[in-house]
Amino acid sequence: MFIVNSYSLAVVFCFVTMLCWGSWGNTQKLASKSWRYELFYWDYVIGMFLFSLVLAFTMGSIGDQGRPFLQDISQVTSRNFWSVIIGGVIFNASNILLSASVSLAGLAVAFPLGVGLALVLGVIINYVGAPKGDPVILFIGVALIVVAIIFNGMASAATKKDAGDLAKNKKGILLAVVAGVLMAFFYRFVAAAMDLDNFANPTPGMVTPYSAIVIFSIGVLASNFFFNTFLMKKPFVGESVTYKQYFKGNFSTHMVGILGGAIWCLGTAFSYIAAGKAGAAISYALGQGAPMIAAVWGVFIWKEFRGSSKTVNWLLGLMFLLFISGLILIIISGGN
Repeated sequence: MFIVNSYSLAVVFCFVTMLCWGSWGNTQKLASKSWRYELFYWDYVIGMFLFSLVLAFTMGSIGDQGRPFLQDISQVTSRNFWSVIIGGVIFNASNILLSASVSLAGLAVAFPLGVGLALVLGVIINYVGAPKGDPVILFIGVALIVVAIIFNGMASAATKKDAGDLAKNKKGILLAVVAGVLMAFFYRFVAAAMDLDNFANPTPGMVTPYSAIVIFSIGVLASNFFFNTFLMKKPFVGESVTYKQYFKGNFSTHMVGILGGAIWCLGTAFSYIAAGKAGAAISYALGQGAPMIAAVWGVFIWKEFRGSSKTVNWLLGLMFLLFISGLILIIISGGN
């Protein structure tokens, strides 16, 4: 299987993760013009699962290092298997809430708040579980990102004026907070099942990143029959939707959702692969720089802050500056 053998390449992989995690929401925005997010989300998890298999039978099965995918997944212990499954279930619950938040509050608000909160809590959880890197520099970087999140929230509050928008925005922010807290925990369950110190000769019974992403995707897909079916009947906004409506969707609409799942899956797999050299906390933290990418899309492409005051523009500028500064410190922390 393909293994990252240098910290610099691990950082590159983490930046790919950040780009993927911060960009998949665009597919939801594209689909939302004619497609409810509950229906989009089915295509999203299907795309995630299918792409995990593509990665497993390509990058996870080539080369002469480590265990190839089929050999690896056949020897995993039940404890490690269920640890990754639990990670998938927790992620799915959080990501459904995040998707709902995007539909209510917008990409530039939901991602920085929800994923930013997940970054802060997740770094603490993952560093305690697998300490790697300079903790002082790492957590100063995280603190800068916390301030960036606060500035983003202030910009959002200063922008929403209409009473209907305020109500939707308030619900979206609440969902983003809950999603962020849940999302902070999923990575640790996956990392605990991988031998982060030796991907080339992993401990028997543990999983490689490629088996981990497949098992994880199975957990997401299986739990979606419960979580998303419930939300289809009891949505946060609008009327209920049915599976009949889903199967009436056209090919291009379904493919947008599948593309979104594939983008997220690529980013997650790269994060797992990079964790061997960068450590779980740093790999997770860099990937969760995704709010900055999402904010770029929301501000500059989707124009979610069009017509904002100079104060809002200043707040957004400070948010980007602090996010970038925080990410730089997180990278430096891993090199120490």
